[in-house]
Amino acid sequence: MKFSVTWLKDHLETDASLQEITDTLNAIGLEIEGVEDPSERLAGFTVAKVLTAEKHPDADKLQVLTVDTGEGDPLQVVCGAPNARAGMKGVLGQAGAVVPSNGMELRKSAIRGVESNGMMCSVRELELGEDHDGIIELPDDAPVGHSFADYHGSSPVIDVAITPNRPDCMGVYGIARDLAAAGLGTLKPIAFPDFTAEGACPVEIRTDDPEGCPAFFGRVIRGVKNGPSPDWLQQRLTSAGQRPISLLVDLTNYLMLAYGRPAHAYDLAKLHGAVVARRAKPGEQVLALNEKTYTLDETMTVIADDKEVHDIAGIMGGENSGVQDETTDVLLEIAYFNPARIGVTGRKLGLASDARTRFERGVDPAWLQEGLDLLTGLIVELAGGQASEAVQAGSPPSEPKVLQFDTARIARLGGVEVPEVEQRRILESLDFQVDDDWQVTCPLRRHDIEGPADLVEEIVRIHGLDKVASVALPREEGVAKPTASLEQVLERKVRRAAAAIGLNEAITWSFLPEDEAAHFSATDDLWKLANPISEDMKVMRPSLIPGLLTAARRAAKRGASSSRLFEIGRRYFRAKDGLSDERPTLGVLLAGEKKPRGWATGKAQEFDAFDAKAIALHLLEMAGAPADKLMVMDPVVEGEGTQFHPGQSATLRLGPKNVLARFGMLHPATLKAFDIEGPVAAVEIFLDAIPAKKTGKGPKSFARPTYAPPALQSVKRDFAFLVPDTLAAADLVRAVRAADKVNIADVRVFDVFAGEGVPEGRKSVAIEVTLQPQEKSYKDAELKAISGAIVAAAAKQGAELRG
Repeated sequence: MKFSVTWLKDHLETDASLQEITDTLNAIGLEIEGVEDPSERLAGFTVAKVLTAEKHPDADKLQVLTVDTGEGDPLQVVCGAPNARAGMKGVLGQAGAVVPSNGMELRKSAIRGVESNGMMCSVRELELGEDHDGIIELPDDAPVGHSFADYHGSSPVIDVAITPNRPDCMGVYGIARDLAAAGLGTLKPIAFPDFTAEGACPVEIRTDDPEGCPAFFGRVIRGVKNGPSPDWLQQRLTSAGQRPISLLVDLTNYLMLAYGRPAHAYDLAKLHGAVVARRAKPGEQVLALNEKTYTLDETMTVIADDKEVHDIAGIMGGENSGVQDETTDVLLEIAYFNPARIGVTGRKLGLASDARTRFERGVDPAWLQEGLDLLTGLIVELAGGQASEAVQAGSPPSEPKVLQFDTARIARLGGVEVPEVEQRRILESLDFQVDDDWQVTCPLRRHDIEGPADLVEEIVRIHGLDKVASVALPREEGVAKPTASLEQVLERKVRRAAAAIGLNEAITWSFLPEDEAAHFSATDDLWKLANPISEDMKVMRPSLIPGLLTAARRAAKRGASSSRLFEIGRRYFRAKDGLSDERPTLGVLLAGEKKPRGWATGKAQEFDAFDAKAIALHLLEMAGAPADKLMVMDPVVEGEGTQFHPGQSATLRLGPKNVLARFGMLHPATLKAFDIEGPVAAVEIFLDAIPAKKTGKGPKSFARPTYAPPALQSVKRDFAFLVPDTLAAADLVRAVRAADKVNIADVRVFDVFAGEGVPEGRKSVAIEVTLQPQEKSYKDAELKAISGAIVAAAAKQGAELRG
């Protein structure tokens, strides 16, 4: 809810600053969502006087003005407003100012060959209203050269979030009441304009739906003159985000925004017979003020006459009976509607409005006659007319809730000490009645007060929520501090690592159709459920890849060109040999395009087995596995099935039997079984196979070691070996790295070649070895010794140095 500080001070006598107001609102539970200062948008606009106005030499509808800005020589301004004339005062935007309505920055320019040094502005251009027929005309006493923002009295606008349990603060007056109770000022009494009510109401008003509309008050005012609202009213509505429409409509909106009391004005000439609150008939329709037609049913309350429905009660009025500029006689309606009925009707129709927001939360049932009198007085004062006597059909809820209150609850429930005298003052300042025995009578508008705990809330929030100390909850003796297991820590770290490299986490079912599960298992011992949810969820998954394949297939059918998915979950097996029947696993799936087609890259690039290998090694390293010591071996894993492509997949092992991961391209038969086109790469990391650190503290930390560059420059040496074509390059790299663990800092393969010049059954593998001297530079003899060790280590793998 938005309101200006000026509007707030209509109801609150205070000298508090804007900061003090916003701080207090936050402290009493009315959260500030934002503060906007309109004067900032009016920077650069000043009060100016038109000295002369001459016809533009090359344009019939333009004038050339000389304008006194109060500073130095007059300025020349080209203006197209019909009301621009010598002697008038208006608002000038000079070069550099930004027009609020369109964001245009004003500059010195030539218009039809005549220099213009700014712009005389209209109301709409400064977002002060809708008038755009001419430029703003200021009174003769407006000070020339004065900032227009200061002259206009632009006031900061506060946006407050009102929680659903506080309908009493859905009006500015209610917020002022809370601030006064918090000691920020004095609440002003409501000023009711004088008017005389003469004669009986000429329209029969009644309620035939006492459940949906317990009370329906109204009266007629004849001889009103509708038109634009005065500036003060337009300014207040604009600050609340409302567009001024006409005096009669604006006054009903003002009553709602200022006092939380929705009301409606009907054009009396458009009504026929009695005006009744009743249940809608099935199929009845109404054209609402939003120009949409709604079909009603018998659960909804409406306001209707003898001819048709005119109002969806408590939500929105009808187009056919709304007031217009030519309206002279009006029927005012103020009613109390059942909050639950309003909520159900609004949801059924999908119709939201400011009135619905207030009625479904519960308006003050005790303020019907006062609201009607206030609205009547404002209309008579500003639009003229003669008011009839009021009609009161039905009666609103009138039994207040009475609670017995224990003042010791404040410390016990609120966690703050508040003296009894202060407790009583706070409650009474909020219109609660407190007797000597602490029997508390609640005001009817406070629908949210249900028990003593709610009174504690009222006292504590007005005392100041910021005064409630932050205190840790007591911990019972012997209760251990919350800890995460090593397995949980590991899963959190690999989850973050996977997300950090651009993978998207998926959560798939732990159940699979039997045929899909069998495809990912080399045994018939699947874990079948005795009572499955459906045939498609009959077997516990032996792998995470089937679920990821299903997710990728669904994404592809919806137009996704690429899927980069990962999931951390459990695979399930029949327990045997003392092994767990649940295996924590990380699955990764790469499908579709790795890089889209482009002018520089040509065709789209697809994922390959090396992408899967790189991800597997990275995630294993982040999980604490010794990635540089892993062996790349045959892809077959006992019991895991043959869903990977045999020539484009492998396993990563720590020793010949401990399989940490498998990676590679999925077999074409697997892709066909899952109805997926194109190559797909996958990774499965067996988290329970990763060895814990010897210290028992779990996987290594993500904290990066301090970078300490070596004092001496590294040395690089290249070696080219002829090796058996069956030898994995990783085995050669591992052997060379182990040749001298002190001096060899890195080993990298940079070329692999087979063909002409290379013997049959052999291939050439070229490696780059980085040597890092420690305390002194290498001598030739030392480099020769290290090279010899490298060649000897390679020879044990069947490699020989190329000539």
